[in-house]
Amino acid sequence: MTSYRVLTTAGLALMLALGPALARGAPAIQVQDDRGRNVALEAPARRAVTLAPHATELAYAAGAGDFLVGTVRGSDYPPAARVLPVLGDGTQPDAERVAAARPDLLIAWQPGAAEPLARVMDKLGVPVFYSDPLTLAAIPGAVERMGVLFGTETVANAAARDLRARLDALKTRYAGRRPVRVFVQAGLNPIYTLNDASIVSDALRLCGGVNVFGQASIVAPQVNLEGVLAARPEVVLAGVAGPEDTRANLAAWQAMGLPAARQGHVYGIDADALYRPGPRLIDAAESLCADLDRVR
Repeated sequence: MTSYRVLTTAGLALMLALGPALARGAPAIQVQDDRGRNVALEAPARRAVTLAPHATELAYAAGAGDFLVGTVRGSDYPPAARVLPVLGDGTQPDAERVAAARPDLLIAWQPGAAEPLARVMDKLGVPVFYSDPLTLAAIPGAVERMGVLFGTETVANAAARDLRARLDALKTRYAGRRPVRVFVQAGLNPIYTLNDASIVSDALRLCGGVNVFGQASIVAPQVNLEGVLAARPEVVLAGVAGPEDTRANLAAWQAMGLPAARQGHVYGIDADALYRPGPRLIDAAESLCADLDRVR
């Protein structure tokens, strides 16, 4: 029996748009990654491997979770990601296991960790896309680019619109609010913090927060108690695993004599949501903004 394929108006428009590129033999999909590299695919990815938890979250947000065939330790969100094969960790992915997964796309994060594997993928003809959103505003665009890579633009674009609308709402709501001095606790024993180059500080700025160690020369400096006390933060913010961590942090800072802690202004936000540059960071920003309003 002869089968006929009906060409829709949208399909015809797509063919006309791609016609010149196809005639030149250009790849059907070309997307710039976060290292400024042009990543080309002949067809939407269908067997991708992610090398960072945030990249996994971006792919799922773009409607492409079903097209992931492997990831690294720590990729635990959304819950569906927990059943993906684990092919090593983000600092040392197992090249043999990744190759055995027969990926058609590798989504990496830090070049230093990924480059040995990237060289193997290059020999196998597998494109490598580096994902590293550095600001909250870059996250919706990251979701959109995942949609292009996987051919799931309808889902991805809708998700990106929602994320942008939420960010715009926060920007409008907190514009002009009184600045709040914040100490970002990245470690307690010893004490570590983050500077303004971190995406966490970008969330702070959106909420009207001021990172008291924002001008530090390195991203994650170690500081001492005397320095924290001298910085006079009104709020301590930490990434936590659960409410018990926030209670422990509050007790520790109260014992160290921090005035903000004596007033109860020590807050915790889910560490994975706060530190991963993915869609849940917008959730974290909404919680952070509400926490800062308690001090104003």
